[in-house]
Amino acid sequence: MNVKNSKDEMGITINKVQLILAEKRTSLAVMRAGIAVFVLPLSVLSALVATSKFYDFFKVIYLMIPLLLLCAGMIALGAYLVIRAIVRIKRFDRVIKDMKKENKVLSQFLCD
Repeated sequence: MNVKNSKDEMGITINKVQLILAEKRTSLAVMRAGIAVFVLPLSVLSALVATSKFYDFFKVIYLMIPLLLLCAGMIALGAYLVIRAIVRIKRFDRVIKDMKKENKVLSQFLCD
């Protein structure tokens, strides 16, 4: 009976690790999306700078101000997503490290 309980506990521990790793993958996907959201306004702004000789800034300021505000918002959103993902990934790594300390068999399967 003791062997069965230890096998059940090991299975539960492995399931917990799998869940944490799935959450970590999700955070990595959020980071990737945040980087894409962060880079898009920078691309738009670089295109505006490259084509600036074709327009007068003060003649199209009514278009530029909303565009620049939208770009600033997207940069802020991208930075928020990346920072949030980094914090969550570090937390997941800490939880996995603690689980490896508690379970020596688990530490054989997971890399440092």
